[in-house]
Amino acid sequence: MSQLRPAFVSIAALTLITGLAYPLAMTGAGRILFPSQSQGSLITSQGKIIGSKLIGQFTEDPRYFWGRLSATADSDGKPLPYNADNSGGSNLAPSNPDLRKAAEARIQALKAADPGNSAPIPVDLVTASASGVDPNITPAAASYQVRRVAATRHIPEVKVRELVAQASQGRFLGLVGEPRVNVLELNLALEGITQ
Repeated sequence: MSQLRPAFVSIAALTLITGLAYPLAMTGAGRILFPSQSQGSLITSQGKIIGSKLIGQFTEDPRYFWGRLSATADSDGKPLPYNADNSGGSNLAPSNPDLRKAAEARIQALKAADPGNSAPIPVDLVTASASGVDPNITPAAASYQVRRVAATRHIPEVKVRELVAQASQGRFLGLVGEPRVNVLELNLALEGITQ
């Protein structure tokens, strides 16, 4: 018993420290230091939560900017774009015919939505990200869609290009990551000028 008592006290103390005190302290610090991020970086419009800066939203409406393809599925394995509950890439090899079919289908959709656009299609518009829920596209992917969005909304292309420029974000600290545009935030800014 003299050997078991210190073991049980150690287990109880470590359980309280690492299982209760530390998680509560980190949660409290996160809420104080990073209130938006700790709540999911939610985006609201007119008092309603409409999405998150961290999770893309699916649309094929030509009046809006389109995000990347999404390889996520529902619990039964059926395609369900941007399903954060089942985040993950397709894990398809570049030689896989299913990957080629998905890219070709997106290329056809982009060409059908803007038949006069002869510019090269940026690769991030026809491929999925590793998470399957990436909310960002490259500035080149946003620029590729400017003509279509402007034409369907009957607004000058220069106004839409200005929105893309304003929504574009550079590398973190000038070094980390790639330049990007959050599609949901860009579409909200677009709604703001066309209402």
